[in-house]
Amino acid sequence: MPLEIEVKFRVPDPAALTRRLNDAGFHEETPRTFERNILYDTPDRRLRAQQTILRVRKYGDRWIVTHKCLPRNYDPATPHKHREETETEVQDGEAIGQIFSQLGFQPAFVYEKWRTEFSDSTGHCVLDETPIGVYAELEGPSEWIDETSRKLSIDPTALITLSYGRLFDQWRQDTGNLAQNLTFNEIPPAKS
Repeated sequence: MPLEIEVKFRVPDPAALTRRLNDAGFHEETPRTFERNILYDTPDRRLRAQQTILRVRKYGDRWIVTHKCLPRNYDPATPHKHREETETEVQDGEAIGQIFSQLGFQPAFVYEKWRTEFSDSTGHCVLDETPIGVYAELEGPSEWIDETSRKLSIDPTALITLSYGRLFDQWRQDTGNLAQNLTFNEIPPAKS
C-alpha cells in the first residue's frame, strides 16, 4: 500500500515561499485550483478515533476518493506524518457519497482550500489557502522533507503533522468560533 509521508507549516508570506521554491528548483505542476473535501464517518466518529479517513475530494473538475490509515508498526514519535493511502479518481463523487451514506457513513466534516502544487524530481510542495490561513505541505521521503525544509529556510519547530481537521479544532478553540466546517462560506475572510 502506498505510504504518504508529509509535514505542514504555516505560510505568512506565500509570494516569498513561491520564490524560494523556484530558487530551489521546483516548478509549478498545478496552478491555483479550488478543492472541496468531504470526510465521511460513522455517527459515533469511529474512523476519526482510529485516525482513519474516508474522503471524497473535488479538485477542479476531478473527483478523487481516498482512504488513509495509520501504517503497521507506526511510530508516533516520528517527526513526519505517515499514512497508508489508497486513492482513485472516480467519475461522480456525489454518487460515491450516496453509496457511502447507504453503507452507514455520513458526511462528518467539510474543508475547502485553494491549492497550488509544486514539485521537484523527488517530492511535492503544495500551497493551501484555507479559511484559517495559508499552509504548505511537503510530501516525499523523510530525508527529502528534512533537506527541503532546510533549503526553504523553514524552522524545524514550525513543522507540524496535524490534519486540517485538527488544525480547525485548534483554531475554533483559540477563537471561540462556532463554525462546524472549514469552508469559505462558514468562515468569511477577516475584514482589514
